[in-house]
Amino acid sequence: MSSDERAAAVQNGSPDPSSHATNIYDTEDAGGESFDEEDDDAMDFEPLTDESEYAEFFDPTDEADAEFHDADDGLSGVEISFSMNDGEGDEPDENQTETGAHTITDTAPAPRPLVQVTRSQILRLFGQHGLQDLFRTHQTHASGNPPLDDNEDDDGYMARGTRRRRRGQHHASRYPPIPSEAGKRLMTSGTFGESGFYEDKLRKRKDRLSRRLIYRELAVNQDTPARANKLISQGLIPSSNADTIIHYNARCYSGQFSDDGNFFFCCGQDFKVRMYDTSNPYKWKYYKTADYPYGQWTITDASLSPDNRFLAYSSIRSVVFLAPTDPTLSADPIALDFGYSGQGGRRRQFTGGYSHFGIWSIRFSGDGREVVAGTSDHSVYVYDIEAKQSILRIPGHSDDVNAVCFGDNTSPHILYSGSDDTLIKVWDRRSMGDSREAGVFMGHTEGLTYVDSKGDGRYVLSNGKDQTMKLWDLRKMMSTEKASNIDANRYTTGFDYRFMPYSEADYEPHPYDCSLVTFRGHRVLKTLIRCHFSPPGSTDSRYVYSGSEDGCIYIYNMDATLAGKIDVSRATHHSRPRDDSSMHPHPYYIRGNRSSEAWKTCVRDASWHPSAPVVAATSWNGWDMQTGTCTTHSWNDDADDDEGEPKMGFRVNQLLEEDASLYDHSQRGGRTSQFRSRLRSQRVQPTGDGDDGADGW
Repeated sequence: MSSDERAAAVQNGSPDPSSHATNIYDTEDAGGESFDEEDDDAMDFEPLTDESEYAEFFDPTDEADAEFHDADDGLSGVEISFSMNDGEGDEPDENQTETGAHTITDTAPAPRPLVQVTRSQILRLFGQHGLQDLFRTHQTHASGNPPLDDNEDDDGYMARGTRRRRRGQHHASRYPPIPSEAGKRLMTSGTFGESGFYEDKLRKRKDRLSRRLIYRELAVNQDTPARANKLISQGLIPSSNADTIIHYNARCYSGQFSDDGNFFFCCGQDFKVRMYDTSNPYKWKYYKTADYPYGQWTITDASLSPDNRFLAYSSIRSVVFLAPTDPTLSADPIALDFGYSGQGGRRRQFTGGYSHFGIWSIRFSGDGREVVAGTSDHSVYVYDIEAKQSILRIPGHSDDVNAVCFGDNTSPHILYSGSDDTLIKVWDRRSMGDSREAGVFMGHTEGLTYVDSKGDGRYVLSNGKDQTMKLWDLRKMMSTEKASNIDANRYTTGFDYRFMPYSEADYEPHPYDCSLVTFRGHRVLKTLIRCHFSPPGSTDSRYVYSGSEDGCIYIYNMDATLAGKIDVSRATHHSRPRDDSSMHPHPYYIRGNRSSEAWKTCVRDASWHPSAPVVAATSWNGWDMQTGTCTTHSWNDDADDDEGEPKMGFRVNQLLEEDASLYDHSQRGGRTSQFRSRLRSQRVQPTGDGDDGADGW
């Protein structure tokens, strides 16, 4: 095809030149089949343009300067071409050589029919299993790929499209052994719970609560009452059956109990934070709602002050909002501009315009005077609330800082930061004259999604996109001098966790792994999934746990064995009817084919109550994961139902009000009604004969 014909085809059928790149397929070369673009209802979205209010976060020059990988040698008979945002590009060579089995010259007898396909459709096409195997043969480093504009995920801000390389034959011995010997020693050290003296190894019986109570009364284990009580409490792992299902009309990104258990907050993609009174963990009360004005994509994180008086929450902006938790106070939240450091003139008022960077993670210090943040400009910021300015910026990473936390609940000096550069860095603010980290935790082979501290200044937990969770000891961190001589990028594949599944064949152990224990089994995909230490009050710090993309919460012993699993997906399946009008409309959402939008669940965050055997799961949950839920799961000794009120699976809206529409099961084909009918038939036994049918219930 000549250059004039190509330009005319792009001009006549392509969207606005400022929108995303366009892919042109030659349908005759592809096998003679064609399709009508109007009949393709698989993708329906509004492209992001330069005039959009979010345009300042996307640099069009990055896309114009990117080098695209040539796939002609891998797709015979298919031609893919891109028109850049500014409409400019290199003219195709008129004397082209053979591509596959066809020769393209400027003497073609007539232009052949062309079909234009958006980049987002190509991304979905690449998500198919067969094409993934095909394109894995094209080994492209992450730094050489163009940026993706069509992000349908939460972490799509300044994202990169990466393609990982196949590492060869998988060997199970590459993974650390389970159970972990180092983890076994930790379980018997007394730092992570208690181990009983007596075990029924002959019958391999599960220690139920009744048996533990009998052993305590009979002093079978020769334990003190305090030790026996700890053994009992750490065995009360919540079950999968949900006590209450709180439905939201937008995805839920994070939710945590306060340190005393009297307060809970839940952050949504509708830029609202709902607060609840959980002084009775089995009967919540709605508190109030705080808004983030001019938010970008979602509320990324939130943190409670130690006295529970203020809640700080962030978005992909350089501003954190501080709202009072007192329901009687209706004042507007206070804006904390992390981009202001007292230099460069007067502090500007935030009106939703240009933002210096985005914030992924925030934490209050133990004294409540400072807030630390991990940002998209590869830095860690510390903000002084009283001075109303940032007092410290640490540009210590080479990629986004997705997670930050303080090492000690009582001291603001030690900081941890986890980044997409696969490193966890330890910062001591008392000795930063050379602006260097105090040490490095190296062992993950993909980016970090979350970092949590035990609060004792010693143990750290992290979740990584390499589908592992790791436990670290501050005494075993790598020195700065040694870490500076190691290229961390050498041991990563550039895996894009948002669009790709992760194969165990791609795992390669890090040669400089300094972690204590490696936990695996959960899936860290789609979003920045979080992990935590279990609380000392209700579990004696016995476990670590993490959300998962498969809709479950995985609870691990310290030796990396699985202690329990809470199946949120099963507990909430079809727990609300489909209603497109109630779903939160989002400018980045790419709607797929309605028939393919099944009920899906991804547990992004979970929180264990500090004094009760209750876990609250915050999830993307619903039809095509476009809504969210916060579910409460309590220990019930594996009971399928309870005698109290409300019954298990009680559904309420975000204000904790019973909503009749959540129980309307009229769906197409009656699939939901049939599913609920099967659940009822499992819980209720007929009272009449088997021939009575419906009259026997």
